[in-house]
Amino acid sequence: MRALLLGGAGFIGLHLARRLVRDGHEVTIVDDFSRGRADADLSAMRSSPGVSVISADLTDPGTYAGIPREWDQIYLLAAVVGVRNVETDPARVVRVNTLTVLHLLDWVAPGSRVFFASTSEVYAGGVDAGVVEVPTAEDVPTMISDITAPRFAYAASKLLGEAAFLHTARARGFDAVVGRFHNVYGPRMGADHVIPEMALRAHAGEDPFRVPGADQFRAFCHVDDAVEAMMRLMAAPGAKGRIVHIGNDREETNIGDLAKLVLRVAGVSPALVSSAAPPGSVHRRCPDLSRLRELTGYEPTVTLEEGVRTTFAWYAEHGRPA
Repeated sequence: MRALLLGGAGFIGLHLARRLVRDGHEVTIVDDFSRGRADADLSAMRSSPGVSVISADLTDPGTYAGIPREWDQIYLLAAVVGVRNVETDPARVVRVNTLTVLHLLDWVAPGSRVFFASTSEVYAGGVDAGVVEVPTAEDVPTMISDITAPRFAYAASKLLGEAAFLHTARARGFDAVVGRFHNVYGPRMGADHVIPEMALRAHAGEDPFRVPGADQFRAFCHVDDAVEAMMRLMAAPGAKGRIVHIGNDREETNIGDLAKLVLRVAGVSPALVSSAAPPGSVHRRCPDLSRLRELTGYEPTVTLEEGVRTTFAWYAEHGRPA
């Protein structure tokens, strides 16, 4: 099988590339390296048989002219993500995430099968507004409760991407699968997400230890489980034209308890200081995975403690990413 990973040098992309290569497939990674990193992990991947890496700007329509169109699977993972990026440069978030989608849709050949990486943020506003149940299924109303909040630039860009992929695929004769990721974490994901951010502070010996949003609830999904779900969806005929939640619904936890787990893994016992959650952060998030299970038989296998241990170990060794 030949797979094209757009944004394949980033967090989920490189873990997916490793899995595909391990399973004997050919992989081409295209990335502009604004978020994905040309580090030792990518160098090791680049040296694997059947792997090629292209440095290119996916917001430039000219990029696609140099990429072959015959692929068994295409994954669009490239995006500007992270609260810091969204708050400091929301225009870039909208521009990059939208142009990447539109140019790919202009280029993709009929008969292709494409995975679009979306997010639970597209319905998060409805949770806090009290109109969306948790655990949350795919058929709930998508809702942005306050479009003036900077972080919702990301949710809006992903909502546009979902609509563009699903409707264009039907009109132009290719298969689209939309996967909504729910709090995926793991090694090499940067430093702006809660688990690696806590891991770095715990490793540095922060005392007292700050815990913003300690009363909020999340269901974290290790990246290995997310990759398994993606690959199963891309192999499932029934996933064509569907939105499917990807996550781990088995170990929903609040952020205060997550902090205690990270500190226990780190072997430290600082005082804890709770504070308000960042503005716009949803109080509770947990996916209903019924559709994913029905389509693929997926079950998450990485426990939260196991995942936190491996993630902490990676950050303790590598430190804060540049």
